Amino acid sequence: MLDIALTIIREEGADRLTLGYLAAQAGVSKPIAYEHFGTRAGLLIAMYRALDQRQSAVLRDALNKTPPGLRGAADVLAGAWMHCSADGSGEWHAIGAALAGSEEMIGVHKELIGEYVRLFAATLAPYSTLAEEELHRRCVGLIGAGEALSVLMLDGQCSEQDAAQTFSALIQSGVGAG
Repeated sequence: MLDIALTIIREEGADRLTLGYLAAQAGVSKPIAYEHFGTRAGLLIAMYRALDQRQSAVLRDALNKTPPGLRGAADVLAGAWMHCSADGSGEWHAIGAALAGSEEMIGVHKELIGEYVRLFAATLAPYSTLAEEELHRRCVGLIGAGEALSVLMLDGQCSEQDAAQTFSALIQSGVGAG
């Protein structure tokens, strides 16, 4: 049902997605959709987590092929981040916007961002002279910058390549020195 829900968001927008509409499109009864997800917010959170798992897997796979050095690590992190954003066709941001203000979503968002911050920090630590706490804070800022650049890219204001190059430059300058 998650793939059908993603198709609904992609083709009709997040406002169109309800558990009843999803059930109809999936060919199941409403009680099945409600039993599985509980609420619309539960469905959106499940979708958000599924997209995050896909993005995280792509990012981890790319990191396994990272060339040595800060530039290589930054290029891989930035390129994979922007590619995942472009590949998602904006679903990630649409789901996040639909859940804005939801207390459940605030917790999920903190959890997922925390995982990316830890991944970025672990990847970049060998190339940085920053203290662990400072590197962590900078990675929080870098994740925010990556999100902002992906929105710019999805709005057609820059190419995926330009967004990735800018993000890589920010990563390199942000963690390369103490």
